[in-house]
Amino acid sequence: MDTPQREAPDSAMLFGFWYRAAASNHVPRRGLHKAMLLEIPLVVGRDANGIPFALRDACPHRGMPLSCGKFDGPELECSYHGWRFDVHTGQCQLIPSLTSDQKLRVDRIYAGSYACEEHDNFIWVFVPEPGPAGAGFTKAPDPPFDAPRVPIFSKRYKTAHLSAELPCSVDHGIIGLMDPAHGPFVHQAWWWRSRHSIHEKQKNFEPIPNGFRMSAHTPSSNSAPYKLLRLYADADSITTTIDFVLPNLRLETIRAGKYWFSSLTTVTPITRNHCRIDVVAAWNIFRWIPFSAGLLKFAFAKFVEQDRRTMEDQAEGLKHNPHLMLIDDADRPAKWYFQLKAAHLEAAKSGGEVRHPMPGPVTLKWRS
Repeated sequence: MDTPQREAPDSAMLFGFWYRAAASNHVPRRGLHKAMLLEIPLVVGRDANGIPFALRDACPHRGMPLSCGKFDGPELECSYHGWRFDVHTGQCQLIPSLTSDQKLRVDRIYAGSYACEEHDNFIWVFVPEPGPAGAGFTKAPDPPFDAPRVPIFSKRYKTAHLSAELPCSVDHGIIGLMDPAHGPFVHQAWWWRSRHSIHEKQKNFEPIPNGFRMSAHTPSSNSAPYKLLRLYADADSITTTIDFVLPNLRLETIRAGKYWFSSLTTVTPITRNHCRIDVVAAWNIFRWIPFSAGLLKFAFAKFVEQDRRTMEDQAEGLKHNPHLMLIDDADRPAKWYFQLKAAHLEAAKSGGEVRHPMPGPVTLKWRS
């Protein structure tokens, strides 16, 4: 008989991945926006053409935040001594205090810069593995893969997005995101489900690169939206697939004939005790209904706010460093997450391959 597994999240942050840095509407053209990722202060902005950039928010000269400086489109000027940096490469362009006979190679000086991509209403930043302590910056390396995108399955669709701050570590945010048993207690609503609808469920899981998948299955029978979807779509079958992928991604796809709904949710580490949940959804179902985007955003906001309040209450208990445990089968996805994370950290340290904790397909059972 399995015994509960003691678990103490270490809150270690994973480098070498893309993270959502800011919502697109928070970064105006020729404007600057302060952000924090993995305890790294950033200044995010757009050049004159609207293309986003991200620099470490500290001048390499004396540490003055570059967000305090002047920005003219292609270059950002430090407010302390006027050093100027190319916003996309971080390369220094000018040091005003140098005299004509001083031969300092200005072009060898860099402010920390980070690769950026913008899509699905967010600016993503690639955060590479940190260099040796005390090492200076050079031009940012090209990321080995593109930033994640919300899956889409037709030319015409609608989208919505929202964010919420969570007063907890990224580990607690993520295992809350994949927890299948809290729904009837945290996410109660007349149009969703109640705690009286709890029943036994069985789901199949399979390993995927850097993560695991809840295999395609029929959606829960105790949720009102899924019942409405069955009537609307008039499809032979409705299937849901849910993926979790390191470092922090939950992708859900619902297919019903020609109709579909997808979402990409991330839990972004800001500091060791503070993270942010961001959700982007895309869909072509109910597209004809007026204000459908607003209605869906209302529903998502309700769920996210319920999670935020729960995390806020949990944070009070975690202040006292209690012993924590994970049980089978409902907490098995959380165990896989911690094992995947440990395997990634070990591979980054040793230079080897990530050893996946799942030997193959697994069937889990729980009540929710």
